[in-house]
Amino acid sequence: MVEAFAVASGKGGTGKTTSTLALGMALADEYDVTVVDADTGMANLLFHTGLDDATVTLHDLLVGETATGVSEATYDRFGLSVVPCGTSLAGFSAAEPERLRAVVAELAADTDVLLLDSPAALGSKSAVLPVVLADRVVIVVEPTIPALSDGLKVQEYARSYGTETAGVLFNKVREGAADVTAQASRHFGGPVLASVPDSDVVRAARRAGEPLLAHAPESDPAARYRRAAGRLDVREGDSDAVADRFRSAVVPDTP
Repeated sequence: MVEAFAVASGKGGTGKTTSTLALGMALADEYDVTVVDADTGMANLLFHTGLDDATVTLHDLLVGETATGVSEATYDRFGLSVVPCGTSLAGFSAAEPERLRAVVAELAADTDVLLLDSPAALGSKSAVLPVVLADRVVIVVEPTIPALSDGLKVQEYARSYGTETAGVLFNKVREGAADVTAQASRHFGGPVLASVPDSDVVRAARRAGEPLLAHAPESDPAARYRRAAGRLDVREGDSDAVADRFRSAVVPDTP
């Protein structure tokens, strides 16, 4: 079985990478989980997982002349299989976004849940491809009007390509945001997975280069992410069929 989720926001700074790893670690209690940093332009998953010195990354898999195998860019961290992306401008410039299809197809053949940490905006092919390739999208938003607007744009674009909304995760929630959260939840297609409060412990985990659930497993934000993962009804999919879909996917136009 395998299901691919894009974790997207439409806006930077919402805590999308923190959320991707937290959901991944929680789901790993029950499933084999692979996390891919699909943000080839502004990658930071490697800094959250202690992989900032990784010698082989997704960039190496997306360059046509490189003979690197997918397994060489896959690392075992915190109970997850992690494919980080490099941060160099040269790597980003050389990468061919279309090659992500084959990479994800290969990963889909050997995992239960695939989480694609997606770029924050929809302005390029490399940005929109994860949203289009995924079975469903988890939308991470802060309870502010601009962030909600951008999140709804991601949902609209995903739906235009047949990608459903798995749920919305409100992050960095501050006191007094309950009304905004309640009103906004009606506009998203999936359930509200969780409302995660703004917290110093989340920032401390990021500074330590560890996922939240490894750094502070007993914290309130960690508990809320676990509840969010429990609300994701992971669906069984045929690995070969999913892999074939990825390989044959048409690279979309940007919105």
